[in-house]
Amino acid sequence: MKRKKTLQTSDESPERGHRPQMQSEPVPPYSRQKLAKPGIEADMEQKPRWRAPRYRPGGKLEGKVALVTGGDSGIGRAVAYLYAREGADVAIVYLPQEQVDADETCRAIRTEGRRCLALPGDLTDPAFCREVVERTVRELGRLDVLVSNAAWQNRKRSLEEISDEEWERTFRTNVHAYFHLTRAALPHLEPGAAIIATSSEVGAIGSDTLVDYGATKGAIDAFTKSLARQLVSRGIRVNAVAPGPVWTPLNPADEGATPEHVEQFGKKQPMQRAAQPEEVAPAYVFLASDADASYVTGIVLDEMGGWATG
Repeated sequence: MKRKKTLQTSDESPERGHRPQMQSEPVPPYSRQKLAKPGIEADMEQKPRWRAPRYRPGGKLEGKVALVTGGDSGIGRAVAYLYAREGADVAIVYLPQEQVDADETCRAIRTEGRRCLALPGDLTDPAFCREVVERTVRELGRLDVLVSNAAWQNRKRSLEEISDEEWERTFRTNVHAYFHLTRAALPHLEPGAAIIATSSEVGAIGSDTLVDYGATKGAIDAFTKSLARQLVSRGIRVNAVAPGPVWTPLNPADEGATPEHVEQFGKKQPMQRAAQPEEVAPAYVFLASDADASYVTGIVLDEMGGWATG
């Protein structure tokens, strides 16, 4: 497939380093491009920013092994890459159709001198959830950080438009996989380990066009808080990150999002833009680091560009 020319996504002039990052990331209008499911980052005209050139690693995850679902692109790619920069070996899970994105993520991880285990498959299958955990432990030697990040969403104008199949697919991807992955991972997690889920602002404040997706994110929040209380005595911390709009393939691939919506994505936030994956990923480093977040468990960390749920 012929790749389209990449649009410039931010101010890349030498002066960029003198501006605060929150003022130098791309702002709407974004590319109006629409993508077919599942959404391939390599096909995006306006590429998400995920390499975080201003981030300064400190060996926070040296010698650790992380498993990141949806690690081929978007937030998952940025998280996997920062984990590698912090010294972790990383296993990434993705759909087979997303292989081109996964290859790019693995190249970046290996450039940092870390191992990358690529695990293509469908997380709606409980057996596959168990398999990716077992392969991670077998091939990378251990498991210290589990990031349940993969998600499915399609905007619908009314509840009547949500089919049984769509409702079930959204829950199987967003909630059931989190449960099956965590249950499979627990026998391998030692004290100091961390479990992190990707939630969303709509889990707390709702959305009139993302009813099923919002319901799954609310379930993720409750599961995270309950699991954190259950596992605290075992020395395992459980937290979630709740981003607002983030510029990833998930949104132009949303079948219910119009090109006009994609173009103005994030405009309604106080910052009047979407986040870039490189801005969101450091929160996952913080929550994964036992040195930095040893007293943090059972929280849903808002990253909403100015909105807050508390």
